[in-house]
Order: sequence, then C-alpha cells, then structure tokens
Amino acid sequence: MTSELYLLGFGPEGWGPVLARAGLMTLAVSLSAFLLGTVLGTLTVWGRVSGNPVTRRIAETYVVVLRGIPDLLVIFLFYFGGRQVVSLVGTALGFEGPFDISGFVAGMLAIGLISGAGQSEVLRGAYQAVPKGTLEAGRVVGMSRWQLFRRVTAPQAMVTAIPGMGNQWQSVIKESALVSVTGLVETMRQVSIAAGTTQEHFLFYTAAAVIYLIITTLSDQVFRMLERRSMAGYAGGSH
Repeated sequence: MTSELYLLGFGPEGWGPVLARAGLMTLAVSLSAFLLGTVLGTLTVWGRVSGNPVTRRIAETYVVVLRGIPDLLVIFLFYFGGRQVVSLVGTALGFEGPFDISGFVAGMLAIGLISGAGQSEVLRGAYQAVPKGTLEAGRVVGMSRWQLFRRVTAPQAMVTAIPGMGNQWQSVIKESALVSVTGLVETMRQVSIAAGTTQEHFLFYTAAAVIYLIITTLSDQVFRMLERRSMAGYAGGSH
C-alpha cells in the first residue's frame, strides 16, 4: 500500500506534480467555459425578454438545441468541425497547413455553449422573480434602463440566481472531464495515462475522484459565501 501511495507523491517516481498540473488545467477549462457561458446566458436572457420576436426565437432555439444534444457530441463537433473550419479559412487566406484547433479551445467553447443554455434558464428565472412593482417604482422616479438594471434588477436577481449558478458551475467542472477526448491533458486524461502506465487503475481513478471532490467542495463554499453576502440586508438574510 505504501508503494502505491508513493506513486501519488511528489518524489522522483511520483505522479503528484503532473496530477496537480492536470487539476489546474481542469480549473482553467472550467472557469473559461463558465465565464463564456455566463456571457452567452446573459445575452440569451436579454434575447428572450427583449420583446423582439427574432431575437426571442434565436435565443429559444439555442437553448432547445444545446440542451437536447449530448455534451460529448457537442465537444466532438467543435473539435473535429473546428479543424475543418480552420483548414478552410487558412486555405482560403493562402496559408499552408496542416491546420489544427487546440483541445483547450474546442473544449472551452463547447462546454461554454452548453453551460450558457443552462445558465440562461437560471438567469431568466431570477429575472422573472424580481417584483414588477420594484421595476415600476424605478421607472416612476426616472431611472434609465441601464440604471434600473444596475441598481434594481441585477442586485435583486443575483440573490435568486447565485444558488442556481453554483449548480451550473458544478456541472461545468464535471463536464470538463469529457474534454479528455480531445487529447487535452486535464485530470481525466492524466489519470488515464498514469493508470495505463503503472497498471494501478483503482489508485489513480480514486485520486481523480479526490481531485474533483476537492474542487467541487471548495467551489461550493465560495458560492455559499457569495449567497450569504448577497442576502445581507434582505429579510431573512445572513449578517
């Protein structure tokens, strides 16, 4: 047992350093995808509540399609389809190949699009939870749409949205494991390499579970802290 655990250490024969780097790569992919999803989710909510039938239909189609396609298929479409697009553009511009797209970019874009569809539902529900009377009061006192959004809508909506956004972040972390199919050396890819090299499959896949649990547990604490702070000043909130 001691020799097995030695493989997880940071010694000459230990896999600790590469597993740590893989964990950081998982965080990098997840954070990039989540931020992209937040931007896309916000734009999607705007499209659905703006009143413009064209933008509403585009936003609704985006949500239906991305929530209806398996996540792995979306990643494959971006990775292999992205190669073809890059090749076509590069050839049209007169550049010589071969052309490729990195697993990080493909995975980040794919998971970001998937997350954006989920986040848009969370944000739309939070927006609809803002009391209409509050918005009408803001208009009565002469607030512009931007002032109303910044001072009234966004602060109140975020109180409702933070728990749901925390769930979306946890989903993004777990979905990042699928990016290993592109060859990007994140947590799942690295433990697969380590398990295949040492034949200690149970040990390294257990280590992967621990890495993901550490990330998700710390993330949960961060979102709980944000939720408590957002509730400060509201009835029933923490102080």
